[in-house]
Amino acid sequence: MKITKAEFITSAARKDQFLAPEKPVIAVCGRSNVGKSSFINALAGRKKLARVSGQPGRTRLVNYFDFGAFMLADLPGYGFARVSKAEKAAWGRLLEDFFAAGANISHVFALCDIRHEPTADDKTMVQYLYYNLIPFTVVATKADKLSRAQADRSLTAIAAAYKCGRGDVVPVSSLTRVGFDRVLSLLDDIVAAAAARTESEESD
Repeated sequence: MKITKAEFITSAARKDQFLAPEKPVIAVCGRSNVGKSSFINALAGRKKLARVSGQPGRTRLVNYFDFGAFMLADLPGYGFARVSKAEKAAWGRLLEDFFAAGANISHVFALCDIRHEPTADDKTMVQYLYYNLIPFTVVATKADKLSRAQADRSLTAIAAAYKCGRGDVVPVSSLTRVGFDRVLSLLDDIVAAAAARTESEESD
């Protein structure tokens, strides 16, 4: 897939504001400071499409971006310690409402930091996706921070933590763009599958 269009559309703070476009929705989730904004910017080929902050926990809304063939939803980061329990609970409800709404969600990119084993919050998020039969791909960010040998060991540990195949974890670097060819190929498959489902439903 070649991305030629990427623009911010709107933010949603509650479920009645969620978008339900006809095109497939691809969500990006991960804990605070995992590099979601950098991932989105690298995917778009733009430096400032999604706002990058040095302060974890900045994204507190569902932010929608139009990528032409699909809509991308940037979900609030989870697991940031320096917020109140009430705010954490509010973020959790927003995430749960988002997935419960359906909204033509075709796929989720579940981001984790390749330098660290998945946290309890990471595992809970992936278990939620498994339980609800939501298709997802694990994306290990910041791959440029490790040597090849270190990255290999980390990918094995991440796959074991998520109970998936090592080949199901995609290492990427938003700085060097390592891994983004594979992400773009996955997007081709996701969009094609969504179109096939739509055609099948219409023919029925």
